[in-house]
Amino acid sequence: MNGFSLIQILVVMAILSILAVASIYSFRSYGLSAKRVQAISEIYSIKLAQDRYRSTNSQYGSLAQVWGGVTSIADGDYSVSLSNLSSTGYTITATAQGSQANDTEDGVACNVLTLTISQGNETKTPAQCW
Repeated sequence: MNGFSLIQILVVMAILSILAVASIYSFRSYGLSAKRVQAISEIYSIKLAQDRYRSTNSQYGSLAQVWGGVTSIADGDYSVSLSNLSSTGYTITATAQGSQANDTEDGVACNVLTLTISQGNETKTPAQCW
């Protein structure tokens, strides 16, 4: 007899289906991670804009003053805000939107990224996500 039996074809199809599902899940997590890296890059761009603003002003500026009032970063996958503005520091918070809210790193949710600057010191939370 030549050819393959129906059982052999079904087994191969089942194996290919399992591999496809595993690949899609892996690809999805890499996509979320890539968007997070893009958001972190833009957070640091806001930090640089704050440093430029502070060099000529008595305190750090609002989002409108340093970032043109734009409240989303990473192609809209994160909303961004500034808080705790003072002459010695501020906090940048990026909150994931849509499917990006499912982003995790080593079991830690990475849906809210926070960079706090206080008297020249930098604190990043959650640390695993940076």
